[in-house]
Amino acid sequence: MEALQGLCTIVKPETALQDFAEQHAREVNPDNELALLGDVLGEPQVKSGVFNTSRRWPHGMILRVHFMDGDQAVHQRVEPIAHEWSQFANIQFQFGAGPDAEIRIAFNPQVGSWSYMGTDCSLPQLAGKPTMNLGWLRADTPEIEYRRVVLHEFGHALGLLHEHLSPVADIPWDEGKVIAYYQRTNGWSEEYIRSNVLAIPASDRYTEFDKHSIMLYPVPRELTKGGYEIPWSNSELSETDKQFIAEIYPFPT
Repeated sequence: MEALQGLCTIVKPETALQDFAEQHAREVNPDNELALLGDVLGEPQVKSGVFNTSRRWPHGMILRVHFMDGDQAVHQRVEPIAHEWSQFANIQFQFGAGPDAEIRIAFNPQVGSWSYMGTDCSLPQLAGKPTMNLGWLRADTPEIEYRRVVLHEFGHALGLLHEHLSPVADIPWDEGKVIAYYQRTNGWSEEYIRSNVLAIPASDRYTEFDKHSIMLYPVPRELTKGGYEIPWSNSELSETDKQFIAEIYPFPT
């Protein structure tokens, strides 16, 4: 099996910054306190759907976006796609902001696609550094690839996790093959593979598994038992994506 191109990773602040990240999440949005309190008490982190409720932005927030580098032609294609989230979520994106923007995008082709999660993007200790990377996008990249990558990464910036991590996904992974594959092709450690591909958070607060979600990883049959497979074909927000993000960031009634 060839390496899966276009795989995204969720980037977390380094261990030394975890306490700062939790405090920052509280300061940005006091509603994050409940989920963080569950961590302190040793209870499962509260999640709804496949979403990190301890890293939510405040409802109605305008998230500023800054392109740190890259081709202007690429910038012009990224922006309108990202705005599609705002049709369903009470969050706005303001492009053209300066380097102190909450979301800072780089285009380093060596590190693929990745994003920090929710309020981690505005962690002061990350000032001046990218919080999202769209390394595979070029001016001539097909539109379907733009849509798949941009919608997915901005979903992480809003706090969405990967859909395959839902405990109701019931994916029959062959763990040994999964670990060997990502160690060989991506150079990931076993711990990193488990957290990004195999880990199932201990919570029953999830929506129904959505095979059409923009947040879903591909699931190749070579890494599962019994020939289970999910092709990587999602390039649009699913109806569940739209409904779910509207519940997380509701518009005023």
